[in-house]
Amino acid sequence: MPLNDRPLNPYDDLLRPREVAEIFGVRTTTIARWAREGRITAVPTPGGHRRYHRADVQTLLDARTDADASPAAREQDAVRLYEMGWSIRRVAQEFGMSYGAMRRLLGRHVRLRDRRRAG
Repeated sequence: MPLNDRPLNPYDDLLRPREVAEIFGVRTTTIARWAREGRITAVPTPGGHRRYHRADVQTLLDARTDADASPAAREQDAVRLYEMGWSIRRVAQEFGMSYGAMRRLLGRHVRLRDRRRAG
């Protein structure tokens, strides 16, 4: 999903978190987490709000599109990490998915470990 060409006004080049979230199909809290993790750079406004450069969003979108090119390979990677001992939550975070979605994905491929802790 290509974004519009860069506008002449540099302030028009900035996107609100809601706009970025709509582009990726995620929640605004996910965009804030990506900014904290360094996946995308937030630009603070004088009022203390976050904005994101259109070019940075396009770069992240292009990288994500490339990574999404082979969903089967991504599923295999998730299963491999889970089988290595990673928690469902940790695998979900690595792949930018919710816990529930990752649990369902893994459940289709492997028998899930018991959630109760021994003790």
